[in-house]
Amino acid sequence: MKPYFIKTPNLFKFIFRNWVWRLSSRKRVLYLTFDDGPTPEITEWTLNELKKYGAKATFFCIGKNIAEHPQIFQKIIDENHAVGNHTNNHLNGWKTNTAAYLQNLKEAEKYFEEYTTLKAVTLSAVEGRNLKLFRPPYGRLTFSQSKKIRKMGYKIIMWDVLSADFDPNISSEKCLEIVIRNIESGSIIVFHDSIKASEKLKFVLPKVLEYYSYQGFEFKSI
Repeated sequence: MKPYFIKTPNLFKFIFRNWVWRLSSRKRVLYLTFDDGPTPEITEWTLNELKKYGAKATFFCIGKNIAEHPQIFQKIIDENHAVGNHTNNHLNGWKTNTAAYLQNLKEAEKYFEEYTTLKAVTLSAVEGRNLKLFRPPYGRLTFSQSKKIRKMGYKIIMWDVLSADFDPNISSEKCLEIVIRNIESGSIIVFHDSIKASEKLKFVLPKVLEYYSYQGFEFKSI
């Protein structure tokens, strides 16, 4: 597995300052995000864990997964979490030409429009939510892709802390340690509601919710 940053370096945040890496907050607020769903084996479990603590989160969904599991996608919406586009087929922007990448994003967008009900749109509008959130799979995006995606009205949401729940070479305990050590108020944290990450997520998420709730933090959607 290629090396990766757990805590996004400030230099990256400066160079790619048109992307959202964290949200400033004087209050104790954290922003949990979940990539790659909806997945029957883990997304509904994730929603139930969030509900126990009154936590809200943001789910960056793959279009084809929405099409295959629309009822789970609708449950995310109904429970008042935010959703964002994660392309239709989990494409790597560095390995995909811009035209094909944007077309794939638009294909996913069709599923968001088809399965996002009027009720969900109204709730989001009331709360001032921007439904046009985008996170590039693998965090890989070219400048050209970024410019055109932002012109489409999307906010590009990256992260401050990468949980590494996808990494088969670390233990669940190490994953928890990584998250606890690097989180600070305003952090955007990446988890994955995928089968690959499910073992670590089921160990780490309940402990993160419990620990930071006890510390007086609130979990909000973006």
